[in-house]
Amino acid sequence: MRLFTPFAPALTTRVMIAACMALSLGVAACGRGGGSDRPPEPGDRAVARVQDQTIWASDVKREAVAQGLVGEGEPLDVTSDLFRRVLDEVIDQKLLATEADRRGLDNSALAQRRLEATRERILGDMLVETVVNGTISDRAVETIYQEQVRLAQTSEEIRVRLILSRTRPEADAVIGILAQGAAFEAVAAESSIDDATRYSGGDLGYRTLDVMPEAYANALRDKPAGSTVGPFQTEGGWAVLRVEDRRR
Repeated sequence: MRLFTPFAPALTTRVMIAACMALSLGVAACGRGGGSDRPPEPGDRAVARVQDQTIWASDVKREAVAQGLVGEGEPLDVTSDLFRRVLDEVIDQKLLATEADRRGLDNSALAQRRLEATRERILGDMLVETVVNGTISDRAVETIYQEQVRLAQTSEEIRVRLILSRTRPEADAVIGILAQGAAFEAVAAESSIDDATRYSGGDLGYRTLDVMPEAYANALRDKPAGSTVGPFQTEGGWAVLRVEDRRR
C-alpha cells in the first residue's frame, strides 16, 4: 500500500488542494483488490481508497474513455503509466468532491443546477447508447460495411484540366488553338480566367463525379483519358476540359 503519488513541481491550485487533502484524509492505493465493497463489474479490481470510498479499475477506465485517451472497447493495463496518471486524476476528483460535501457546497442553488444538468446529460447519453445497442446489430453493421467496400471498389476518380473562358467565341478560339497542337497547360496559363487553376496549367486534380458541378459531371461521364471536352456553359463561364486520367 502506498501513499498518494507526489506531483511535479508545477502544480495547479486544484491539484495542490487535492494533494494537501490526501495527506490529511489518508488516501491509499491498493496493490491487489482491497476493501469490502462489492465490485461494480465482474472481475473488477479495487485500485485505491479515499477514506471509505473504493476506487475501482473500471472507474479509471471510464474516466480515460471520457477523456478520449482510450476507446470504449480498448483495454487499459492497470500497470501502465496512463492508468496511474488517470488514477491520480480520479483520486483528485474524489478528494475535491469530499471537501466540497464537507463544506456543504452541494446544497447551493448553483450546485443543484449544475448537478441536474450533469444528470440530464448522462441520462441522455445512456438513452442514446441503449437505443443504438438495441437497434444496430452486428449483422447490420457488417451489411453497411460491405456496401461501403463495394462502393469504394466501383467508384472512379478523374483527373481533369480546365480552361475557363468568358464567352463562347473565346472558348471556340481555345478549341482551335488546341487543335493546332498547343499544350493544354500552356493555353490554360495564358487564357483561362479561373485564377485558382490557371497557374497550375488548369489542373483540378483527381475528383469523383459526385463532387463536381453537374455541368462538369455530365460532360465528363463517359469520356476516356486523353479526351478534350467542351466548350460547355457553366456558372463561371464557358469551360473546356481535358481528361488526364481515370482510375478506380
